[in-house]
Amino acid sequence: MKFIHLTDTHIVAGAGDLYGTNPKTRLQQAVAHICAHHADADALVLTGDLTHLGQEDAYRQVCECLAPLPMPVYPILGNHDCRSVFIAHFKQVPRDGHGFIQYTQDFGDYLAIFLDTNKPGAHWGEFCELRAQWLRAQLAATDRPVLLFMHHPFFPVGIGSMDTIALRDTAPFLSAIAGYQNQIKHIFFGHIHRPIFGSINGMPFSTLRGTNHQVALTLDDDATADIIASHEPPQYAVVLLDEPQIVIHLEDFSDHNLRFALT
Repeated sequence: MKFIHLTDTHIVAGAGDLYGTNPKTRLQQAVAHICAHHADADALVLTGDLTHLGQEDAYRQVCECLAPLPMPVYPILGNHDCRSVFIAHFKQVPRDGHGFIQYTQDFGDYLAIFLDTNKPGAHWGEFCELRAQWLRAQLAATDRPVLLFMHHPFFPVGIGSMDTIALRDTAPFLSAIAGYQNQIKHIFFGHIHRPIFGSINGMPFSTLRGTNHQVALTLDDDATADIIASHEPPQYAVVLLDEPQIVIHLEDFSDHNLRFALT
């Protein structure tokens, strides 16, 4: 199976600019590039912050941008999203029994589990006991390898200003996955606007740049520091799934450098 990972599109109402660039134009460029080069992908996952302010017209713009994609789209919420407005524009996206945007989907040999870490009015993430109970039930019900998709990481990445707005009170989440770490083959997240790869407790993880603006690489533990942004090239990821392996390629879709044969 092949799927696309896209994150942090930050569309604003009226298709306006944000931090000196235009999020709608950037998303349209990403979609056009995907359609031109990866139309054979089986799915596209969008790991949150679809909009910047949760505005209704912004979600309408997101849907317009995504419409040309030939593959199904699986979105989740980020801290900049509004759950109720999201639901109004993405009626087809499943919810759990408590109304959270949480659902599962077959991804080849893997079970993909999509999580909701949105806390209304806050930039940091929340994963409450109700959400954790749902996650543990999904893990308990399968013996297949699992992919987790979430917006907020549940661990520090070394950028203090972002670590302070990661998932808080991680106890419910950690309790939900306890005993299933070997089954969780990869964790995909957004929120950080940087390409980061690693593992935690034996579970591999990855994230990537957003489609509009990025967070600069400032490795420090100062949680009170401002978030320093940058205009590094936007990305999406191309993920190749097979039962024994997961391969992730990063595509800087706005890069127009000359390509040439090595002889």
